[in-house]
Amino acid sequence: MTTVFFGLLVGLELKHFVADYLLQPGWILAGKGDFRLPGGYAHAGIHAGLSLLLLLAFGTPWAIAAGLFAAELVIHYALDYSKIAYSRGVHVNTAPSRFWALHGVDQLAHQFTYAAIIYVAVRAQGLA
Repeated sequence: MTTVFFGLLVGLELKHFVADYLLQPGWILAGKGDFRLPGGYAHAGIHAGLSLLLLLAFGTPWAIAAGLFAAELVIHYALDYSKIAYSRGVHVNTAPSRFWALHGVDQLAHQFTYAAIIYVAVRAQGLA
């Protein structure tokens, strides 16, 4: 259990860094928060797709991994959309504490999503 738990924990954290901070070109950033543009969907898809690969690599049954993929895709998009919609007009230079509080709530919500993913994956493998 320890190997699966820590493998998924470290893997999801690294995945989050790569997907959120390295794999967001301008068109993705511009499309988040607008249902009509592909950027937010692509971003959520990158997150969910990389998570799917990690889940399968650490032995999560395919059906469970596919369900977690779909859940993360929807949840990640909804969290990012909500953050963008709620924080319109809040800029780091003009309202730094509000900007960082919103950013922190967004990141915390993503971390809780990963905790749930790990919980489900470990349970699905009969390790908890």
